[in-house]
Amino acid sequence: MRKIVVLTGAGMSVESGLKTFRDADGLWENYPVAKVATHEGWEADPTLVTNFYNMLRKKCIGTQPNEGHRLVAKLEEKYDVTVVTQNVDNLHEMAGSSKVIHLHGELMKVCSSRDVDDPRYQITLTPENCEVEPGTRAGDGSLLRPFIVFFGEGVPMISVAAEEAQRADIFIIIGTSLAVYPAAGLIHYVRPGVPVYLIDPNPISAGSNVKQIQKGASEGMKELSALLMK
Repeated sequence: MRKIVVLTGAGMSVESGLKTFRDADGLWENYPVAKVATHEGWEADPTLVTNFYNMLRKKCIGTQPNEGHRLVAKLEEKYDVTVVTQNVDNLHEMAGSSKVIHLHGELMKVCSSRDVDDPRYQITLTPENCEVEPGTRAGDGSLLRPFIVFFGEGVPMISVAAEEAQRADIFIIIGTSLAVYPAAGLIHYVRPGVPVYLIDPNPISAGSNVKQIQKGASEGMKELSALLMK
């Protein structure tokens, strides 16, 4: 079975009603990045950070996958598909994708602030119980923090994602401007001659070997699915 690797960014979830972080009316507009998405911000005011992610979870709950998510999941009928996402929502999983690598963490999880990657202290929250009371502690006694890769922190899953990209027979990029590293660098792990498709409504310069479908996630995936699923 041929292998498809799909790299998705914020534009993947826009049609589901989730704002991107960097657009003019994006989420950073009212919350300075340094205060809510850096280790220094967490150290300075963990209550502010905890409440910010509580708010994001409440916005996310009730959000549904869009047709783009569903069409990515449907590729599994014919291909071995791995989704590598920069998004912290769980819309790919909700749509039915079975292999999803989250580069920047997962909004519905919290973890130890002493050792973020220790699975013993990671907790998956539920829609009914999605708020963390500021000051709540993990099993190791440290404060529970969002399971999010803050700006300036390492991206532990990038090496796993790079291995997947090297194995791809088809590489698809959806809804990312390829401006955020290290995720943007994954395209350089794709073997020469492997077809690369980029779905985004904005023109993006990604190299001569990249075929761009200049549409949103759902319309772009409709066009690409017609090609790949025939």
